[in-house]
Amino acid sequence: MTMAKRIKLRTLLAGGVFTLLFVGLIGKVYWVQVVKADFWAGEAMKAWNASETLKQERGRILDRDGRVLAADAAAYTIAVNPKLIAKFEQEHPQWRMADRIVSKLHNVLGAPEDELRKAITSQKDNGEYRDQREIRPYGWKVDKKLKDRLDAFREELRNITGIKTDVGLYFMEEKKRYYPKDELASHILGYEDKEGVAVLGLEKKLNEELSGSEGYIKYQKDGARMQLPNGKVDYKQPLDGKDVTLTIDEDIQFYIEEAMRTAYDKYKPISMTAIAADPNTMEILGMASLPDFNPNSYWDKAEDLSAFRNNAIQSLYEPGSTFKIVTLAGAVEEGLFDPNAYYKSGSIKYSEKDKPIKDHNNGRGWGENQMITYLEGLKHSSNVAFVKLGYQMLGKERLVKYINDFGFGQKTGIELPNEVSRPFSLDWPSEVATATFGQGKVLVTPIQQVAAVAAVANGGRLLQPHLVKSISDPNTGEKVVTEPKLVRQVISPETSSQVGLYLEQVVSDLEDGTGRIVYTPGYRIAGKTGTAQKVSRGEAGGYAKNKYVVSFIGYAPVENPKVVLYVLVDEPQIDNAGGGSVAGPIFKEIMIKSLQKLGIEPKLNEQDRENAEAAGAGVSSTNGGKKTVLTATVPDVTEMTVAQARDRLGQSKFPYGVLGKGTKVLQQLPKGGSVLPATQRIYLLTDTKPGNVPDLTGLSLRDALEMCTLLQVTAKVEGEGYVVSQKAEKEGDRWTLRLTLAAQDQPAPSDANKAEGENTEAGDKASSAADSQTEEAGAE
Repeated sequence: MTMAKRIKLRTLLAGGVFTLLFVGLIGKVYWVQVVKADFWAGEAMKAWNASETLKQERGRILDRDGRVLAADAAAYTIAVNPKLIAKFEQEHPQWRMADRIVSKLHNVLGAPEDELRKAITSQKDNGEYRDQREIRPYGWKVDKKLKDRLDAFREELRNITGIKTDVGLYFMEEKKRYYPKDELASHILGYEDKEGVAVLGLEKKLNEELSGSEGYIKYQKDGARMQLPNGKVDYKQPLDGKDVTLTIDEDIQFYIEEAMRTAYDKYKPISMTAIAADPNTMEILGMASLPDFNPNSYWDKAEDLSAFRNNAIQSLYEPGSTFKIVTLAGAVEEGLFDPNAYYKSGSIKYSEKDKPIKDHNNGRGWGENQMITYLEGLKHSSNVAFVKLGYQMLGKERLVKYINDFGFGQKTGIELPNEVSRPFSLDWPSEVATATFGQGKVLVTPIQQVAAVAAVANGGRLLQPHLVKSISDPNTGEKVVTEPKLVRQVISPETSSQVGLYLEQVVSDLEDGTGRIVYTPGYRIAGKTGTAQKVSRGEAGGYAKNKYVVSFIGYAPVENPKVVLYVLVDEPQIDNAGGGSVAGPIFKEIMIKSLQKLGIEPKLNEQDRENAEAAGAGVSSTNGGKKTVLTATVPDVTEMTVAQARDRLGQSKFPYGVLGKGTKVLQQLPKGGSVLPATQRIYLLTDTKPGNVPDLTGLSLRDALEMCTLLQVTAKVEGEGYVVSQKAEKEGDRWTLRLTLAAQDQPAPSDANKAEGENTEAGDKASSAADSQTEEAGAE
């Protein structure tokens, strides 16, 4: 083949190849720009477009006065850079970077050191160290206080190493739910976990209203990821969640929980519950259940499920004698209750087949076969009286009607998740008879009890209890207010008023009334005690011995009720536990503080004043031949001068003692606001140096130990009961006070170790008499 032919052949071959390539290119362009145009345009838009999520604020939960109970707050997640830390370890082993970070995170976060070491040496599947590793769960959404401590440590590392930028420890800013009052109202609020899931309480029930919705911004960007000036922008504004204002009063909630925690430590029950409400609207002013939890650190109670149980709405109890209010109200409404009619107390046989029902008197002055009036039976909490009223007079049909009408066996509809209720049926005569005094088949929740007694207090109207006062939308300004909801009229206003007068005598009769321990001069309180035996869980069945649910329910002032309050203690660890002796003092402390918070001052009549003056002068007082139990609220004189404190305590008639030589009252014991017998001595601490040790004779162990704490004195205790003798010894720079206790009833103090400046004009008796009265033992 000639050279010319070879050149021509090669030219044709090259031309063909180039032609084919060109045709392929044109085909590819056609495929991309025409056939797959939409697909590749979409891919291009992904490269050009950027999108950012705009987070909304979760709605706040506020108390009735606008104080924040739950809100979003800044949080930080701690992370480390394993790759950078490994580099430091290799290049600068003298820095001991890994050891320093592990040690600090262990001390600040409480994370196990082995887990921390695993995190800072974390590697990918290919063996390369990771660029970032979050410290979870210990460093997940921590508060600013912990973050600041680690931030200071990071600056310390920078100073040690001389590196001014990245030392391998990071803080990623986030948000978390924060509860500024810690445990306060935890069962009402519930909590939001770190994953952002609403759990329990109103957080869960009102999650839709509280959540709001997140927004976004979408824009076009250039190759440097900068927004294009004339690019398309799509924006959606985030909508913050709605603010929820509760009916809860933070102060009343605090009074409830403070009184309950003191009693919980003292009696060590399975659980405790208290609810305070406005009977005229059924707005819940306070509600608490123990044990409880801190929603800021809910994981600490992960192993104790009882801490997350709201007994106010989730636990069913045989109510005991507080339920007699229902039987009483029905009997009065039907015209069957004659307070002056007589019946034979002691025991009653309601049928030939069944065992007789007995009273719980235990020989306490109204014994077997004694003729007493029905009003006396109410004040004594006689089971026999209520079997006669409910079983014999009302009868099964009407009794069941009133039980249903007062709302038992039905959920109340309060705005909380997991409310329970149990329908009942009274099929046998024994079931009807025992239901009249609160034992047997009618099981109730505390919130049902409060709603029912509120109906007795407010003129006979059963109202739906509620916790939400209003819901406000910050985006629109719209506000929805919860109005009281009438369920039904149960009894007439006249019956309501009459029952209130009868229940008031359960408290005001200071000789026979089982509720006399809550009597407070100047306040008209209606109330009823309850002591219910618990069902045995053993094989034998029946009722367990020495296992009781004790309670107290009542309202005040009787003439114009503002607060209905229920206190329940499940299995207090004390002999002869009774609703008056255990639940009564708790009820009294909460009730009096709540009334004062609402601006309701005591109205002392002439007899009240005479009794108070007599008690203030240390004189024994009687009222119609019956012993009075006089109490008053301790004034708060802290921060006052000694002269001002003397004057204030002199007006209240409390005896007092001044400890130290200072001119200003730094602390006092018992604390201001406590409701105590008017003979209780008040101790005033005027300096912080351990000086004279006052005479603690007659004080309960709790008060004596608190006094020792005020004086910075270590106490060593022998015996139980009340202080009968003491001996102060100085060991080095510390004082030790040896206290001898004995089970005596309000022993008189000795003359030894009198505090300097101690007031003796009002007598030298000092005791914790608030708990000294007990009602009749056994189930009511």
